[in-house]
Parts: sequence; C-alpha cells; structure tokens
Amino acid sequence: MTRDPLVIGIDVGTSGARAVAMTPDHAIVAEGAAKLSGFSDDHRDPVAWWKAVQAALVTVVAAIDPARVRALAIDGTSGTMLPVSEDGAPLAQPLMYNDPVEDQAILARIAAHAPKDSAAHGATSGLAKAMYFAGIDGVARIIHQADWLSGHFTGLYDVSDENNALKTGYDPVARLWPDWIDAAGGPRDLLPDVLPAGSPIAQISPNAADAFGLPRDVVIVTGTTDGCASFLATGADRPGDGVSALGTTLTVKMLSDKPLFAPEYGLYSHRIGDLWLAGGASNTGGIVLATLLKDADLAALSARIDPETDSGLDYYPLVKAGERFPINDPALQPRLEPRPADDADFLKGIFEGIAAIETLAYGRLVSLGSPALASVRSVGGGARNPVWSRIRERRLGCPMPGAESQEAAAGTARLALKGAREAGVV
Repeated sequence: MTRDPLVIGIDVGTSGARAVAMTPDHAIVAEGAAKLSGFSDDHRDPVAWWKAVQAALVTVVAAIDPARVRALAIDGTSGTMLPVSEDGAPLAQPLMYNDPVEDQAILARIAAHAPKDSAAHGATSGLAKAMYFAGIDGVARIIHQADWLSGHFTGLYDVSDENNALKTGYDPVARLWPDWIDAAGGPRDLLPDVLPAGSPIAQISPNAADAFGLPRDVVIVTGTTDGCASFLATGADRPGDGVSALGTTLTVKMLSDKPLFAPEYGLYSHRIGDLWLAGGASNTGGIVLATLLKDADLAALSARIDPETDSGLDYYPLVKAGERFPINDPALQPRLEPRPADDADFLKGIFEGIAAIETLAYGRLVSLGSPALASVRSVGGGARNPVWSRIRERRLGCPMPGAESQEAAAGTARLALKGAREAGVV
C-alpha cells in the first residue's frame, strides 16, 4: 500500500461541511460530508458547524490510514463573524455572511474612514459586524467562522487568513490592519492576527489529535473563504487563468499578477500567495433560463442548436432591470427581443448573450489591469451543457480545460498542502 503523505481540506458552507483527503499530486482519495440540518435547525448555530465538521472529518479519517495525514486546513463563509471569550466560547449568535448590520452609526463611521476601494464597506461587511460585537461583555476576540473552527484543532482563537480578513478591513497590499479602523471606532485590538492563506499556524492540539485518531504532529494551516477555495479547487493557478461559475448568476474570477480594485463594480482582490484573485458577478445566468424557459426541456432544445453558427440575435439576458458587472447600471434594461418562434433559436440567443457578457466581463478585468485571459475553467450547472460550452469557447477565444474539482474542500486541501510544504512535513 502506498505511504504517500496526505493533507485534509474542510469546507464549511451555508448548508453543511465537506472534507477531502488529498495526495501531493492533488488526487482526492477520500471524501466526507455532513449537513448542518442534521445537528440544528439554525444555520447560525456554531455548535452545529463544529458537529458537521467533526462528522465529515470522521468519515474521511475512517477511509484512509490516518498516520499518513500531515496537514489540515478549513475554509468558511466570507464575512461570517462571532465574538468569543479567551477560551473560544461564543458570546453571541454569529452574524452570517449575508446578515446586515442595521446600526446606521456604525455604517456611517466606516463610510467616512474606509478607503473607497476597501471591501469593508456595506452593511454585511465583516468590520461592521465586528464593530457591532465590540461592546459585548467579556469579549476577547472577534473572529471569522474559519478562524473559530481552526481554533478547535489548535486551541488558538486569535489567528485568521488574509482572505477572510479582507471584508473586515484588512489591507492585503500592506499586509496589516490599517490605522483607519481605529479612526472609524473599530475594535482593532480585538481582531485576529493575520497570516497568508496556506500558512502553518501550529501543530494540532493533543486533544484534537486523539479525538480524531490523527498524528500529534499534524500541522494546522490557515484556510480561506469558501469562494476562494472553490476557485483553487479547479486547478487554476497562473496569471490569466479564469474560472466562470455558471449557476443562478454568472460569476467570473481571474488570477492576476497585480491587485485589482474597482468598487464601482463591487470588485476587489484576494491575495493568494504572490498572486491576486479578482472577479465580479453579473445578474445574468441560469436564472434567465429558469424564468423564460421554465417548462422547456433544455437538453432537447440544446440538441437542436448548431453552436458553430451565430443566431444574429443581440441579447443582454436579464430577468429584470439592473446590472452590476461587467456593466454597472442599476437601470440597465433586459434585451431579449425579437423572440423567435422556435424555442431552440431563443435558447441559442440566450446562450450567446450570456457568453457575450462573460467575454465582456473578462475584458473588463483586463481593462482594469489584469493579464490577458489565458484559460477559462467552468463550474456550476451550466458547465455541463456541451452546446453552451462550445458557444462560450468560440466567444472567449481561449482554451477551456476541465476543472480538476468543483469541491471547495479540494481547494482548501491545496492550501493545506502548501502549508505542509512550508512546514517541511511534505
């Protein structure tokens, strides 16, 4: 039996936890999953987060030789925050990534002091939540979801990564918590220490090692956000590599050799090693198909489409007025006329329209300073439609390699592998 070392990546999303064990050549050899609903009816319950992580990890460890495990990392939902005591006990119900802070005084102070390109703006930012929690009695730290879960493996509840810290006001260029947080009345002294994603934190605690049957020299590594983990899972790792998520909406992300910030498009950059991950989200996507062709058999219609020819239609497919990226116009009207009598022709026009928006989105990133688009990997339901993929390939004009994985946990495992190599254990 092979004795190659293994690393473990754990992804904690909105509905549950997933874990994978990965070899140094990125092969996934075991997987585990658990739903939050199996432990609580409240997705804000941190005890349920931890129980789901435990269940997913136990499944993975049971399927491998645990003595081979060298490192472990966890990702979490971006902007999910909780206040904790010195020993990591939660002191209030966490605020999730999409929970807004309604205290207008907090939001006004951030707006007055944060640089315009900071990701800390807005009612759902991590910093707004940290300021909201700062007055709780006994609070020792205000940390992110991934920080808290990693702390269960080390006993340290004061370490974060550069990606989770971005929406809390961290400056990824200067690599520090900036002074303007103090000026805004933010609790800079309560925020965690920040390391690059994929950095060794500490060895696993003896209690955690024994609880999961893992070696006591396993290294716990800083993770990232679930969005960054999903990108890394695809295998994209060079400047110019893009990933398009073809889900309910269209999201494009690209690795750049320089940071890109364009708040007018809701665009900012996460730091991944010496590279930068920038991207934006359009309001187009699968929601248009579900709305306009909700009763249609899309597979049957797609089979009647010739992807090598153009329909001549010029659509901007939206379900209602308003776009954010690659065009920032809250009043932008959908363009879906004329509608052909044949639904196959209509579907082709929609496919072409979304592909045109995708092409424009990558072009926008290039205009803001990114490298030229070198490749595009695709994830999400739309990636499984070969006709749409061919239409997109013709529009994008670049290679479209397959995604190595669509599991965010696999992206986090890649960070665990990076940290293991940095620590010299792989």
